Amino acid sequence: MVDFSLTKEQQAIVEKYRDFAETVIKPVREKYDLSGEFPWEVVKKAYDAGLMNSQIPKKYGGEGLNIFDAQLGSEELGAVCAGIGISIDANMLALTPWLIAATDEQLKKFMGIVTEEKAAVAYCLTEPNAGSDVAGIKTTAILKGDKYIVNGHKRFITNGEVSKFLTVFAQADPERGARSLSCFIVPTDAPGVEMVSRLDKMGQRGSVQSEIKFHDVEIPKGNILGREGEGFLIGMKTFDRTRTGVAALSVGIARAAYEISKEWAKNRIQFGKPVTANQGVSFMLAEMATKVELARLMTWKAAWYYEQGLKTPGTYSAMAKYFASDVAMEVTTDAVQVMGGDGYTRSFGVEKMMRDAKLCQIYEGTNQVQRLVISKGILK
Repeated sequence: MVDFSLTKEQQAIVEKYRDFAETVIKPVREKYDLSGEFPWEVVKKAYDAGLMNSQIPKKYGGEGLNIFDAQLGSEELGAVCAGIGISIDANMLALTPWLIAATDEQLKKFMGIVTEEKAAVAYCLTEPNAGSDVAGIKTTAILKGDKYIVNGHKRFITNGEVSKFLTVFAQADPERGARSLSCFIVPTDAPGVEMVSRLDKMGQRGSVQSEIKFHDVEIPKGNILGREGEGFLIGMKTFDRTRTGVAALSVGIARAAYEISKEWAKNRIQFGKPVTANQGVSFMLAEMATKVELARLMTWKAAWYYEQGLKTPGTYSAMAKYFASDVAMEVTTDAVQVMGGDGYTRSFGVEKMMRDAKLCQIYEGTNQVQRLVISKGILK
């Protein structure tokens, strides 16, 4: 028999993240949405509360959660503020290649620094002319003696300017092109790392995205993750895991927007009765509720599928990511519509959720690319 109930331990995770989101994030979400600054005060508290680096094993300073348990937390973060939530979750995106390909020695060394300093880490894959097209990456890391020399240009890098380390994807041999794509740990204080600009965004303004250039940046040979040429595989294995987190964040956004608009509609009196008495509104709420439930079930299955070690987990994480983020966009748009002028103001938060939801359809591969991933998976 299939069981959709959570264990006591899983329910404790939900309550832990929900309490943190309500007591620590909610009071400052408006401030960071307006300023567009990185929420260091929240991230430091997230470290203290044991919310950072959730899937890194405890022996390396992480929390040791599996993907299913971690996505439970991501939903709670998304329900309060996706921007600040992604500032927390993006650390795990950057650290997942470490988890996949780093040696024990590398994890002890670099994770030790990250946890001791309560640092942020950034995932550097996207470039001005290469995002969904990973094979189009032009950044290079050429081995000279006992050092790699990194040159290139990255863009839309979440946590970039505030990070201690960058997880950088680069070609190790330009003549081999994408077949030489490799993954490296680059300290942000290394000479030649230039933070070009912070990108001003429509939504998820509680996180920062940076443009970064590398000018003859020297890193030790030992900073490569895995072997030369394994970068593409590391990148795809990373997305197999992390896209489920984006799906969960999207479910949280949709859930919160639905709940806020439902309560508003129950208390809004027009023509002598609550607007929920009108079928046009009640049916909208029914559809919103159904979409949230479906998105959560898809997200849970994707996480479960990965934890079972079944084949093509990326197909299911892509399904969950595109479906849940589309639902987040649809539900937040409907929440604004249900609430009319109130929904369009900043007072109730649903206009922010609508702006935040849009980015979930774009990062970690646009939803059009997710459909490409799915089609390849189902047609193998």
